[in-house]
Amino acid sequence: MKTSRKRQAPKEQARKSPVRKAPGSTGGGLYYHVEVRPKSDFVEFRTQDVGKRGHIQRVAGKRESGSWATVKWLIGKDDAHVRSGQLVPDTKEAKQVIKELGSTPVLLSGDRFSAHPRRKVPEGAKPTAVQREARRRNIRKAQTARKKK
Repeated sequence: MKTSRKRQAPKEQARKSPVRKAPGSTGGGLYYHVEVRPKSDFVEFRTQDVGKRGHIQRVAGKRESGSWATVKWLIGKDDAHVRSGQLVPDTKEAKQVIKELGSTPVLLSGDRFSAHPRRKVPEGAKPTAVQREARRRNIRKAQTARKKK
């Protein structure tokens, strides 16, 4: 004799299934996740290998405006290690990425770290030498474009 099973509604099934954890939160993956900007600012994501394949990766995000920016860095566990809550680079490439972050990565949980995209410059120190030079370059570029017309 055949017994019929009642099929569960999709909402019931979703409630019973385990909740998906964020990447890097459990510590079982191949990479350390160094988050630079909030994921919610972006609508599309791409991953790019930087240097050797499978070691360091850049996750780029596309904003609604169409501009792209780095969302987070994935640093292979062969390229760095954690010592007392700090991400310590083991290779030259990992050392360069951590140096260019602008701030030291802070441990959130598991393999996830957080860092600021650039260093904080007090308003009294602005414009910096780099900003002044960039402005000078842009003015020269605009002047040469105007002369060509």
